[in-house]
Amino acid sequence: MKNRLYPIKFQPILKDKIWGGQKLNKYFNKNSKSKNLGESWEISTVKNDISVVSNGELKGESLQELVDKYKSRLLGSENWKHFGNKFPLLIKFIDAKRDLSIQLHPNDELARKRHNSFGKTEMWYVMQADVDANLIVGFNQKVNKEIYLKHLNEKSLTKILNFDKVKEGDTYFIEAGRIHAIGAGVLLAEIQQTSDVTYRVYDWDRVDDDGNERELHNDIAIDAFNFEMEDDFRIDYKIEKNTSNKMVECPFFTTNFIEVNSNLDIKNSKDSFMIYMCVDGEVEISTKDSVDHISKGETILIPAEVENFKLKSNYAKLLEVYI
Repeated sequence: MKNRLYPIKFQPILKDKIWGGQKLNKYFNKNSKSKNLGESWEISTVKNDISVVSNGELKGESLQELVDKYKSRLLGSENWKHFGNKFPLLIKFIDAKRDLSIQLHPNDELARKRHNSFGKTEMWYVMQADVDANLIVGFNQKVNKEIYLKHLNEKSLTKILNFDKVKEGDTYFIEAGRIHAIGAGVLLAEIQQTSDVTYRVYDWDRVDDDGNERELHNDIAIDAFNFEMEDDFRIDYKIEKNTSNKMVECPFFTTNFIEVNSNLDIKNSKDSFMIYMCVDGEVEISTKDSVDHISKGETILIPAEVENFKLKSNYAKLLEVYI
């Protein structure tokens, strides 16, 4: 009899960043000694940053080993056909104590050609924001290549960028090719394609402890822009309790919002793994063979073959992700 797969938790991969802070420790108990903890990679198969199982019989095995071993049982048959042994999503929590660099990401075609990588379309869900904290997404006017380069060269890029003040629950969809940055004071959940390819175009003229500026990528970034995008990056969604409320549906992932204050029977009929990110509260996830919990700032992966499971909570807010 084959081993049954079960809801899988992973050890977070903690990232020290020049712009990081202490909220991931303070709110999520990530237990890092770093003073500049910027990211917690919850589910990853990025080279040299591969998640390791922290619960159950598979404890100690890597996510890549699970994908190689269980194939469509883990990913779903269509995902296995399409992605093979490449897990397609990277799941993070991010704390920006200082502004991140202004950046963008290449699409699949460009990333494959240049970096042998997926492109990077992503989304953000704001979990906490300090007063007047903002996100930069897109431009505040119609911009073409010539206008962009003029402002870049004249060091006036921020004049044409769109700054949005944000609060908890605000959600943004960042397609590859769109300029963006996370502002100081924002704590968020990020769902993205499996890619660590970022083109920095401006970094606020800051330097490291040795007086060196961070590397910029303006020579290759210009080809990655999509200046024809519509301003449809702000996501409105319903907040009906105890049901999946659609947030983002794109070729790379679907994300729903669920507020749970009951017992929910979930049937996975999507032929895909499912991921739950807990963005508030705590929830119990149970199958007929297992019981696990995730609380605010934790994530769990439900393999595709786990067709039936329960969510139980007095209060939890979840992001439900699948392909």
